[in-house]
Amino acid sequence: MNIHSFLADDDQQSKQYKYVLNTTNKVPDRRKSDYSKSIFEDSYLRSFALKLAQQGDYTEAIALLSQLICRNPHNAVDYNNRGLIYFQSGERQKALYDYNTALKLNPCLASAYNNRANYYAACRELAAALDDYDQAIDLNPRHVRAWINRGITWRDLGQYEEAIENFEVALLFGQLEGHIWAERGRTYHLWGDWNCALADYRRALTQLPSLDNSKDITGCRLCLQLENWLNELLLNQRPNW
Repeated sequence: MNIHSFLADDDQQSKQYKYVLNTTNKVPDRRKSDYSKSIFEDSYLRSFALKLAQQGDYTEAIALLSQLICRNPHNAVDYNNRGLIYFQSGERQKALYDYNTALKLNPCLASAYNNRANYYAACRELAAALDDYDQAIDLNPRHVRAWINRGITWRDLGQYEEAIENFEVALLFGQLEGHIWAERGRTYHLWGDWNCALADYRRALTQLPSLDNSKDITGCRLCLQLENWLNELLLNQRPNW
């Protein structure tokens, strides 16, 4: 189970905002007011699209992002964001088109490589997925989601040692620990090290949201999966009388 962001990574959004501020400061005074208004309107639309996507209203979220793309046809982040929502809504080919467009516009957009890799992983094109995760990590060595996703992909290939190494690097950054422990625990589980698996599953349960926390859909989904893995492990450990 790969981890997918709904929108661009926070660091990408931050870079974009800083760029906007720097660019705004260079605009002549007579144009600053209209330009700033347009920038903040676009920012509001992106935020509202995220909210709609989180609520499952993919059609309206895509419509808003399409409107942004019409306004700013060279903004790679908007294509990447729309691709994410297409992917979440099951329109994978449209997602791939948007990821490819985003990367043509900005070949250094690490989050787009990670998201396109998630597409390839979902299609079981694991070699292509690994290539894109590698690109994401080369561009941004602190891209935690790419480290986690690459670990999951190595696990799907049965390369458990490589998977564990990726999860351990991901833990160094102090983010998404619950997700990492859950996925590392699953890797130990499949590898046959049930003691390490149990320890990681229990650690993960202390970090992941409760199942009634609808604000973190990805975390809740993983928590449910984790409980199934834990039950499977405990069932296998019971003696047969």
